[in-house]
Amino acid sequence: MEIKNLSVIITGGASGLGAATAQYLLNQGAKVALLDVNKMAVEEAARAMGAMGIECDVTNDQSVQNALQQVKKTNGVARVCVNFAGILGAGKIIGREGPMALDFFKNVVDIDLIGTFNVMRLAALGMQSLELDAGTERGVIINIASIAAFDGQIGQVAYSASKAGVVGITLPAARELAEYGIRVACIAPGVFSTPMLENAPEKVRNGLLANTVFPKRFGQAQELALFVEQIIRNPMINGSVMRLDGAIRMPPR
Repeated sequence: MEIKNLSVIITGGASGLGAATAQYLLNQGAKVALLDVNKMAVEEAARAMGAMGIECDVTNDQSVQNALQQVKKTNGVARVCVNFAGILGAGKIIGREGPMALDFFKNVVDIDLIGTFNVMRLAALGMQSLELDAGTERGVIINIASIAAFDGQIGQVAYSASKAGVVGITLPAARELAEYGIRVACIAPGVFSTPMLENAPEKVRNGLLANTVFPKRFGQAQELALFVEQIIRNPMINGSVMRLDGAIRMPPR
């Protein structure tokens, strides 16, 4: 699909990699709507870049439906959905105070996995009503997982489980939605330069760099945004989970 004038929704779009991807696609001529649970942050980010900003809880059915209706009225039904929304949820199975709280684990899975699926299913419902773009496809859904789905470290059991779920839905979703001309792809990013990472202790950052093969640096937001653009443009990318990580393989801790 050509990006100019495409209606795009990006969850978790108020900051970090989501916001950087939104800005990148705006620069390509897309009509972008940022969805984020943080009302003040998403409205501020949207104003700064000239996008739509909508408060949205990805775990809530009605909240997502309302957000997509707002997008439809202003930008048209979204042909592209990029799901960045998620939380890290670090914690050990058995900690100093006993076993991990079950509600903690459920909350991470609820946001990272069920929230992703919630937006995906409702975005796909809207896409199926669209005309075929250039006679070939109606839309594309890009879910953001993590290399933690494969290389989960100690303390990442909840996060790794949730992102492994995002990886796992990719192929069956692509197979099911193919009849509507909707593609599904998944990116599993490695360690990318974000404000959170830049503020991490030098020892932590050096340890991560030591396990990166090439290029010997952290990923840049523009590189992930470029990958999103390439998935949108290339109709043969479908049903795939693609690592974007400089060949890093995370150690146990």
